[in-house]
This record gives sequence, structure tokens and C-alpha cells, in this order.
Amino acid sequence: MLDHVFADAIGALRTALELAMLERQAIEERFTTDALLGDTRWETSYSIPGEGTPPRVQADVTLQWPTWSQTAYRSWYLTGELSEVPAIEAEVVVRAQRLSEPPDPAVVLDVLPTASPVMGRNRLERVEGATVETIYGADISHADYAIDISYAGQFDLHTDVLADGNLLDEIFSAAGGWISSTLVVLSDSV
Repeated sequence: MLDHVFADAIGALRTALELAMLERQAIEERFTTDALLGDTRWETSYSIPGEGTPPRVQADVTLQWPTWSQTAYRSWYLTGELSEVPAIEAEVVVRAQRLSEPPDPAVVLDVLPTASPVMGRNRLERVEGATVETIYGADISHADYAIDISYAGQFDLHTDVLADGNLLDEIFSAAGGWISSTLVVLSDSV
């Protein structure tokens, strides 16, 4: 079993999302390492249960463990002192798709939160604007539409968190409920 703070963070977030009764899109989960730069990423997608395939609303979640964080973590692990606070970078993209009409970004942005609740010492902030897509199938006379809204930030891993992995559960516990409620609000707005 891999005993690493990043693996523990993934487990804590996955637990929070499942406790929020969200449904994991298993085929969408990826764990990758950039062979040139060394950054490690975990990507997954969750939706409200019963949304179909593909789900009408979903959250695409990415956690990234940058090389500099690994270096800071390794230094702390060996010396017990932090010269730099390692961080897990996070992005959550909430998406509504399979829409029959183009969504109004102003309406969607007005109802969605501008930031997540505080998780540990940090929060995710909404990235300005929205992305609206027009999707054509084989029959180009019909189109579906989609809208994406992104949130980004990082989770600083201070000494107390590094020393007690259970604190990761506390940091990520709010994430599941926040993502779930954001998906419900998004679904109601489009």
C-alpha cells in the first residue's frame, strides 16, 4: 500500500464525495505522473446519481502534487522541519451538458458560489467567466450545448497535517457537500 500524503488526500476527497452521495464516473478516473517534470495528478468525475451517461451535470475534479511540493515533503520527512509548506493544487470544474438551448452564462454565474467554504486553511475560488460549448453530432442540423465553470486553489499542508493524516479528512470533508450542492444549483439553473 502506498503511504504518502498525496494518496491520503485522494482517499479523503474520494470519501467526502461518496459521503455526499455523489456517483463516481469510474471510467473517467486517471492517476498520472509527468515523466519530464515529475508532477503527479489525480483526475476524476462525479455526478448526481441517476443523471445518465454522460451525466447532465458533473464535477471534474483534479488534484495535483507538484514536484516542488514533493521536494518540500521529502525534506520535512527527513528532517522534521519545513523550509517551504507543500501544497496540493486543486481544480473543480462543474459542467452542465446535453442542454437543448444555449445557457445564459450570466444566469448561471449569478446563482453559483464565488468560492468554496474554507477547507482547512484554504478555499477554492471561482475562475472568472464561464465556457459555453456547442456540440454537433453526425447530424449537424442539431446541436447540444454545455457550460463549464471552474474553481481553483490549493491546500497548504502545514506540519500538523503532515504529522497527522487524519486532518486531511477534516480538510476535505466540506468538499463533498459543497460540490454536491453546487451541482444541484447548477442543474436547477439550466
